[in-house]
Amino acid sequence: MPKSYKELSNACTKLEKHFREPQDIEFTIEQGKFYLLQTRTAKMSAGALVKTSVDMVKEKLIDKNKALTRIPAQQLEALLHRTMNESKIKEHKQLAKGIAASPGAASGIAVFDVKKAIELGEAGKKVILVRKETKPEDVPAFFSAEGILTSLGGKSSHAAIVSRGMGKPCIVGCAELKINYDNNTCTANGITVKDGETISIDGSRGIIFIGEVPTVEPKVTKDFQTVLSWAQKAKQLGVRANADTPDAAKLARQYGAQGIGLCRTERMFNETDRIGLFVEMIMAESLDERKQVLKKLQELQKKDFIGILKAMEGYKVTIRLLDPPLHEFLPNPEELMDKIYKENDNSRKTKRVLDRARELAEVNPMMGHRGVRVGITYPEIYRMQITALFEATAQLAKGKINAKPQIMIPQIGSLEELNYIKSIYDDVKKQMQQKHKMRFKINFGTMLEVVRACLTSDELVNTAEFFSFGTNDLTQAVFSFSREDAEGKFLPEYMEKELIEISPFQSIDVNGVGHLMKIGIKQGRDIKKDLEIGICGEHGGDPNSIKFCHSADVSYVSASPHRIPIAIVAAAQAAIEQKKKKSKK
Repeated sequence: MPKSYKELSNACTKLEKHFREPQDIEFTIEQGKFYLLQTRTAKMSAGALVKTSVDMVKEKLIDKNKALTRIPAQQLEALLHRTMNESKIKEHKQLAKGIAASPGAASGIAVFDVKKAIELGEAGKKVILVRKETKPEDVPAFFSAEGILTSLGGKSSHAAIVSRGMGKPCIVGCAELKINYDNNTCTANGITVKDGETISIDGSRGIIFIGEVPTVEPKVTKDFQTVLSWAQKAKQLGVRANADTPDAAKLARQYGAQGIGLCRTERMFNETDRIGLFVEMIMAESLDERKQVLKKLQELQKKDFIGILKAMEGYKVTIRLLDPPLHEFLPNPEELMDKIYKENDNSRKTKRVLDRARELAEVNPMMGHRGVRVGITYPEIYRMQITALFEATAQLAKGKINAKPQIMIPQIGSLEELNYIKSIYDDVKKQMQQKHKMRFKINFGTMLEVVRACLTSDELVNTAEFFSFGTNDLTQAVFSFSREDAEGKFLPEYMEKELIEISPFQSIDVNGVGHLMKIGIKQGRDIKKDLEIGICGEHGGDPNSIKFCHSADVSYVSASPHRIPIAIVAAAQAAIEQKKKKSKK
């Protein structure tokens, strides 16, 4: 039927040129006559959107700006992580649904014990680590696991943040999943999964399946790289990475990050050879005891700083001094009590550890003795970290490495706090310049994550050389609720009842948190016009938050390495949209 085929072909070409989008059409041929019944823009996967964008630019159907704005930035995650084979999902029973905390898909045997997960992972077994919640000492098991599943926590919980940093699939806050450590099982919707049985998790949608669901490997195509190169040129907002290891820094750089906006020094102590030392340092009961441990930790920190600065050579690396909620690292008093009773361990050491853990325990640890407060009560800790960074910078300078570190102080609420730490910084700098016979350029800045810091930024800017918004903690403070409790308990119901559209921990609350940010930015820049201001909360990888940051004149956003391409495209889209609005006016 050559005549009908030609009519069909002409219609397709005409429609695509008119709509400037691939079309999904319906047609029929009756008694040799061609009828076009319907046309609409085709629904496309992330890969198809990228390919058609590049193809249509080559065909001069659209320009590069249109090519960038037609791709929903969030969909690009599918190109960076393994996804579940959609055609096979129906063959598997759904166990439960939680909060999608880190994208990707994985299958493995359910393992409830951290040590066992490490052993099996190192032996080559595919493992899904299943816990009620995770703590820093569990991190070695993250390296061995294919994915992580917790019944508690939200998108900013320990499990979620560490998984995203590693690029591992993770589901958190699965409240319907009841985990029993006594017999190593988990139960949901009448189904019980035993230790060693296979499950699959979809970290992009938060769904857990029984059995092994086949996955599809990601493909970073030449077309995708082309789209990213266009976006890099179109964006105005800087895009940096949240990275705590040399490997994460290298990966972020490969994905297009131009610096590190947040290096969380407490995450550097997660390795098995140092977590014990860190806990020992926190639990130390005297200054001498603490200083002995700090000497060992200083060498480890220096080594890590050298690796990260080297990997990000030529770009700024923002080192945040210690900011762990101490309860994450402390031994659990209840578990210690169990040990005393079950194992009949009445040793003096165990009782001393129990007493110290109780002494350091807090009612509200997320808003308690952390960040700069630890640096003020135990100044030797911050002195050690600052010294390690100066030593690392000196060593790199001797090797002609262009390192650009800067120090950031967390949880600042007053100028007095900031000045106290600045005096330690100044003292260390003076000593290091004398010791190494060289001048150092290491900027000294602060996070704005305490409400008072935003409101008094005009005072802080007299000491701080840069600002960075910690939007995770700032959101908690503004809303007066814990992110873990909120996302795991009542926020889903708020969204269901349309009281809010999206979790404020996922996308910046523009009217509240955003308003505070604007106050902080204006007051700071009124005094220092060229003040560098970034954000380093998890919002840095969210397209809507990036759009707000662009409009608020933030200097850069910082995101997990695997979200860098999303941030780059979203930043380009924000710049293009702003230009369109200006040209219309």
